Amino acid sequence: MNNQGVAISMVYPIMKTIVHKGYDTEQFCRFASFDARLLQDVDARIELEELERLMLAAANFTKDEHFGLYQGKMMEFVDMGIPGYVMMHSRTVADALEAYQRYNVILYSGFHLDWEVRGNDVYIRMSVQPDGRMSRHCVEDMASSVYRLIGKLSNRHFALHEVTFAHAAPADTSPYMPVFGTMPRFGETDNAMCMSKDVLDNPVLYSDPRLLGIFETIAQETSAGLTNGGTFAERVVQWMKSCMPSYFPTLQQTAESFGISTRTLQNKLKQDATSFNDLTARVRKDLAVGYLRKGDYSVGDIAYALHFSEPSAFQSAFKKWTGLTPGQYRTQAREERSSDIVS
Repeated sequence: MNNQGVAISMVYPIMKTIVHKGYDTEQFCRFASFDARLLQDVDARIELEELERLMLAAANFTKDEHFGLYQGKMMEFVDMGIPGYVMMHSRTVADALEAYQRYNVILYSGFHLDWEVRGNDVYIRMSVQPDGRMSRHCVEDMASSVYRLIGKLSNRHFALHEVTFAHAAPADTSPYMPVFGTMPRFGETDNAMCMSKDVLDNPVLYSDPRLLGIFETIAQETSAGLTNGGTFAERVVQWMKSCMPSYFPTLQQTAESFGISTRTLQNKLKQDATSFNDLTARVRKDLAVGYLRKGDYSVGDIAYALHFSEPSAFQSAFKKWTGLTPGQYRTQAREERSSDIVS
């Protein structure tokens, strides 16, 4: 695993939008000469140029010159995977935007979002690094999705003071007013939106500190794995953690995600001196230790997040891993912290 390319999950919204428009995704994949099997490999990454090609192909396939704009209007937090869940449970809109900055490597490290407060306004700029070039459909998808998600975070409607795009205006500009509430200016220096700076301080409607801690732990582990690389076993571990707490993957699901058979998966793990069962225990143990050290979660919360059938099953497994019950481990961790403070 590496930090190059775009997560295959960035293609999912394209497929969702095609279905929403009443078209068939299999026909689209044939039209775009895209291997649909890649969508089954959550570990896959494609080049940015390929994502842009698919956006353009989708616009041609659906005969919609505003496909990107339309797609952004439909964006949901789940479409962003783990970064979306972290944003959804952040404390304020500003915290959510900062979370996107921290974990955008999970989607694509080149997508760049920054903002600047000027007087009573905040300017949010969107770009792609390193060369800053991005197709009109990708730009408009990003702008309309950011606007939509900020509104969903605070569950409030807020007016945009202005919207600017670096690309030229299309022949038909009528769809922009219903999306943004103002007509964008085209051919400008930045792709940006301006709104009241008070929006940044709006509390997030869905914010849950306990869930934030769970999702942030997963996001940290996943982004670290993307930037640090590692053995095949490490790639499997990072992928398994990225699935949590949505679901705990089986051997079959893991093999399918890497595009190999279960036997090949087991052989590759054997070459790394480990096994699938060892990795499942490691993933659960690593996450459990992190949750217990934070001290904000009950044993029941942790058992639920790690997909144990009941708290007692988690307690038994944890004692087998560490020789301590979850309560004993938490007490020991607190004593260690207190000792560090005193020393």
